[in-house]
Amino acid sequence: MSTVTTTKPSTPAASPAAGPPHPAESRIGLRGNLRHIGALARRNVLQIKQDPESMFDVLFMPIIFTLLFVFVFGGAISGKGNQGEYVNYVVPGLMAMMGMNIAMGVGTGVNDDFKKGVMDRFRSMPIARSSVLIAKIVVELGRMMVAITILLGMGFLLGLSIKSSVLDLFLAIGLSAVFGASLMWIFILLGLTMKTAQAVQGMAMLVLMPLQFGSSIFAPPTTMPGWLQSFTDVNPLSNLADAARGLINGTPLGNSVWITLAWSVGLTAVTMPLAVRKFRQKT
Repeated sequence: MSTVTTTKPSTPAASPAAGPPHPAESRIGLRGNLRHIGALARRNVLQIKQDPESMFDVLFMPIIFTLLFVFVFGGAISGKGNQGEYVNYVVPGLMAMMGMNIAMGVGTGVNDDFKKGVMDRFRSMPIARSSVLIAKIVVELGRMMVAITILLGMGFLLGLSIKSSVLDLFLAIGLSAVFGASLMWIFILLGLTMKTAQAVQGMAMLVLMPLQFGSSIFAPPTTMPGWLQSFTDVNPLSNLADAARGLINGTPLGNSVWITLAWSVGLTAVTMPLAVRKFRQKT
């Protein structure tokens, strides 16, 4: 008698490249998201503690930039021997520049983390994908605060004076942080899109140079040609520099604060969802 052996149809194996399903962030809840962000931010801080050289840009860049621009451009713009007047002009502008330069480092850092396989560890963890990126921004904002503190310290040594109030000074710092965070989402998206950290850095420089030097950070727009003044008027860095300068020096603000906040909200609203979506696809 012959026997017929029956076998159950095999279930198709899941593709290893697909990875485990992503947890729905809405199911994790706000408290869970905050706990994940705190844990990941602590991890990033410990990485900085293990590699203190990663803080060199934050510690020395404000000192070098302040000395360079005050003593190189200060005499030409304010007159020889009047660099002290230029300090009150350029230091608030450099606060805007600090945020953009630190934001560039976020993009290269995210790209490098993927190359080193760091992000692979998060693939099987039941965490909200956005918490990985938000934790990185939280830590970078802390680095930005250190840079701005050193920048202001150098400014006070060179003659910076607060002509309004301490509250206005903190408002200028907060405005710089809000705008800096919105820029970080742009560079995170670049870091997730470009193939190498060098490509991210190269693309960032193409964006940074025109925005920084085609603004009111270093010189009044009235000294520029008409076509460049038109670009300066719509440059968000000019609005941030003018807002910080007005808050610190007690000069009229106009619409610079509201325009800066509008830029910050708009950039975040557009680039944050794109960055989180790209991050989910890569993990």
